[in-house]
Amino acid sequence: MTSRLSIVALAVVGSLSLAGCQKPAETSSETTASDTTTQSAAATNGDTIKVGILHSLSGTMAISETSLKDTALMTIEEINANGGVLGKQLEPVVVDPASDWPLFAEKARQLLTQDEVDVIFGGWTSVSRKSVLPVVEELNGLMFYPVQYEGQEQSENIFYTGAAPNQQAIPAVEYLMSPEGGSAERFVLLGTDYVYPRTTNQILRAFLQSKGVADSDIMEEYTPFGFSNYQTIVSNIKNFATGKKTAVISTINGDSNVPFYRELGNQGIDAADIPVMAFSVGEEELRGIDTSALQGHLAAWNYFMSVKNPTNNNFTKKYKQYALDNNLPNAENVVTNDPMEATYVGINMWKQAVEDAGSTDVDKVRISMGGQTFAAPSGYTLKMDAENHHLWKPVMIGQIRPDGQFDVVYKTPEVIQASPWSQYIPK
Repeated sequence: MTSRLSIVALAVVGSLSLAGCQKPAETSSETTASDTTTQSAAATNGDTIKVGILHSLSGTMAISETSLKDTALMTIEEINANGGVLGKQLEPVVVDPASDWPLFAEKARQLLTQDEVDVIFGGWTSVSRKSVLPVVEELNGLMFYPVQYEGQEQSENIFYTGAAPNQQAIPAVEYLMSPEGGSAERFVLLGTDYVYPRTTNQILRAFLQSKGVADSDIMEEYTPFGFSNYQTIVSNIKNFATGKKTAVISTINGDSNVPFYRELGNQGIDAADIPVMAFSVGEEELRGIDTSALQGHLAAWNYFMSVKNPTNNNFTKKYKQYALDNNLPNAENVVTNDPMEATYVGINMWKQAVEDAGSTDVDKVRISMGGQTFAAPSGYTLKMDAENHHLWKPVMIGQIRPDGQFDVVYKTPEVIQASPWSQYIPK
């Protein structure tokens, strides 16, 4: 098994960034950053396996992370309805770190030491993951992280079910440079100011330079979490694009995507002229935006709700029924997205590994996770790499439709092995 690889250089980068089934019964009607809500799908005798759900349900990242919490609870309900794990029901313990990155570490420690969970599913931003990483390594906990990220990390205590850069960022830019993607020659690297956008753009700048793109043809800009005034930035993008085919690579995270996309529409930026390729915008983020003016802009993921196959049809129907049964906001119009699929896959793979190991013991489950496969809603069979703890995943690129869904315009024929350590920047 690969030894722990929490490298000093990664810590420096992180520090510079931001620093019949019984439904779960909530013991509190409101979750705050200081309260823990325990939702029990337990058998009445209390003989359960506790699992931690660590997602921001308030603050700037709630727009993205709340649906991951709901997906996790749906998956746990499904598993419990089918007999649980090792003959026991799963008991989810839900906490809200409230988009407060140091609080992720505190809540993770609470889950492992006080609530005594056997595994944690959670996180979205890389700074939240880097906050949790030393805690799970110190306590030998286990965390499943479901979102695409910048790579340059590997740990015995984390399984990465989102994409590495070679499964999203690099293929997306290659597509933009191709005739099919518009033959872009000039690039805007626009992101939220923390570790994921900065490291991803470091990789992309080096990649673009290797393809002969000059520094003068790369514009790079960052905004804080929760930023909303994009008028000047969008105007600068229009000016920068004069004279050459230009594309925007967006690593904006959280609720800032809503004003950014609205400003694109306000200033009439058409995808045929300046396409925006997003790495952190999916169906959930687009629900709050009038997408009629955004048709044709792009996103790179490993799954889209619009893909047609029986597994995905079942997945989307189950989530909608869960939303209706649990009175989720706007339940009739709920959507699924890539990190939701990655959450669903991760929990089911963990279940398989526990059953294969015959135990929830972290050391045994870690070994059992290597080589686990799962037929995912994407339509591909995903595999967990035993060495680097990353999934083999497909790459998909979608164009925004007026209804907020995506038309898939490119996908790989097979799953791609993750390369968490980029060849374009030093380890």
